Amino acid sequence: MKHYKLKTLISTVALAALTMASNVHAQAGKVSASDLKFDTLQSPEVGGNTGRKSWKPKDWLEAEVKIEIEMPKSYKHAFVDSVTVKWFVAVDNPDGNGVLLLEKEVEHVNFPVGEEVYSSVYLSPAAIERISGSDRASKTMIKAIGGEVLVNGTSLPDDKGRYFTEGQKLGWWTSGSLSRYDRVPLLNKNETPFKFLWWDRYAEIKPERR
Repeated sequence: MKHYKLKTLISTVALAALTMASNVHAQAGKVSASDLKFDTLQSPEVGGNTGRKSWKPKDWLEAEVKIEIEMPKSYKHAFVDSVTVKWFVAVDNPDGNGVLLLEKEVEHVNFPVGEEVYSSVYLSPAAIERISGSDRASKTMIKAIGGEVLVNGTSLPDDKGRYFTEGQKLGWWTSGSLSRYDRVPLLNKNETPFKFLWWDRYAEIKPERR
């Protein structure tokens, strides 16, 4: 009798977990991540009553991906509370030994449903020089870019919402041959001088708690 009750309990718990997972995935909707690209940008000259200074703009590297989220008809809101974009960028090891993996999670809020918006990450001029030995950015220093989009903390099934550069395989960032490197950070847009530029093109980033 006890064995029967235990088996029934396990079955009930398993069914509840499966139902919950199905509901979560249903609420996650459909994510399209496309148009992944990276480019070089120069430090912008920001005006204002600060006096004139002589300086030479340096190079940044920007990676961006276009994201569109479609929610099921049962979802009655025009915005999603939280969309997390996981970024993985492979660069040459400045020591000349293999490839390094840079990681960044960018949490977006007030993410519009049914509208194409962008998420981005950046390498600063100092990071570029530390990796390449040059203060001029070169796209060749980026070996691969990839990542995943989570809706309200949920990873979508069937590899939906995942993205990667052409010529690479999905999930290349899980390779055991890559060494994670934290001394050179990837930056979100709000952590750069581009924070106030092209505002409506990019998804809103959740402010850091002070």
